[in-house]
Amino acid sequence: MLKGFRDFISRGSVVELAVAVVIGAAFTGIVNALVDGFINPLIAAIFGQPNLAAVGNFTINDADFSIGVILAAVFNFLCVAAAVYFFIVVPINKMRELRANDPESEEDVPAEEILLLREIRDSLRDRV
Repeated sequence: MLKGFRDFISRGSVVELAVAVVIGAAFTGIVNALVDGFINPLIAAIFGQPNLAAVGNFTINDADFSIGVILAAVFNFLCVAAAVYFFIVVPINKMRELRANDPESEEDVPAEEILLLREIRDSLRDRV
């Protein structure tokens, strides 16, 4: 049971996913700071409000509605998605494309198991 769990964790895709989540969370903080500190105030200034959350506020029967909060969340999401795409996904895809086109790629190098089997074969051949 523990061996299966260890094999699952040591798979490349699981490790890559964990790294992506951590980097994504850290990168989200940077993008949110940019959006909250610069872009949202700039948009709010265009509308004449202190921040984007104050844009489009209205009250119906003592219930407060805020279009600006929704706009801010959508704008933050779009900024984070665009930043992750252009600064992480595109460069990684380009790197994979270059690696796939490389004539001396890792695929030409035999796997470790193959090398070990060849070594065993050669050692058995020498004994006979």
